[in-house]
Amino acid sequence: MFSTERGASNLLVGVVVSLILLKVIVGWISGSISVFAQAADSFLDLFAGLITFFAVRVATKPADEEHPFGHGKVEDMAGVVQGVLIFVAAGVIIYSAVTRIINNTTIELAEVGIGAMLVSMVASILLSRHLLKVSRATGSVVLEANARNITGDIYSTAAVLVGLLVVRLTGLSILDPIMAIGMAIYIAKIAYDTLGKPLLGLVDASLPRSEQAVIESCLGEQGNQIVGFHELRTRRSGNQRYIDLHLVMAKNISLEQTHGVCELLEHDIQARLPRTNVTIHVEPCDGKCKYCSVNPSACQTK
Repeated sequence: MFSTERGASNLLVGVVVSLILLKVIVGWISGSISVFAQAADSFLDLFAGLITFFAVRVATKPADEEHPFGHGKVEDMAGVVQGVLIFVAAGVIIYSAVTRIINNTTIELAEVGIGAMLVSMVASILLSRHLLKVSRATGSVVLEANARNITGDIYSTAAVLVGLLVVRLTGLSILDPIMAIGMAIYIAKIAYDTLGKPLLGLVDASLPRSEQAVIESCLGEQGNQIVGFHELRTRRSGNQRYIDLHLVMAKNISLEQTHGVCELLEHDIQARLPRTNVTIHVEPCDGKCKYCSVNPSACQTK
């Protein structure tokens, strides 16, 4: 039920709403600014989850007349928004921590806050692992961004939890906001990492070198009917890969044989790189056989 992109996005929204309610209630009872900061962070997660909820529905729509290459870039756009929201979450934590230092705020019923943070950590760990698992299975960029977002919440929750424990044991309230600021810096690093992949998708950057090596390996396994290739271009849009290249064929190969080679090559690439669209432009050998990878006699016309 929750193993698809839509199912995972539904689970994300449900868990985040539950955590928001828990943190708001506990923050009101204990008077803890750190817990309220966690609630604000979760509100950002909810907003991010709603973005995911709608982005996945748009991105998974099939290609149509107005969008012949599909709607995959919606995921990249949503991923960029995710990264920005993580930066905002880090800023919220820092602001709350500084405010607490300035006002020298004390905490009441720290035990309630400790319990709430433990529940939040366990729920966030399970949720982030599930989202990451689904994102790897489906290639969803936006779910991966959400998984990183939730991972950031785990560390920020841990900071608040440790702070509450220290306050409970020592009475030194200032230690709580100091630790929260340190974790906020780490969360900002996660935001920076999260922005990388979707931004590359929006500017049509090439696929990673490891994936291009897979393509070249497929080309090299097609036997001596392929003379060579050039103009290899790759890009990603959401969870879809796009590849186009010029394929140089031996002169004496028929159109039917050429079509068969191209189909075999496409299927081979798609088997190793799922959700890939391959476009091949075929060219005949120019007859300069000493530069060819095939048997020179294969290029001679009968």
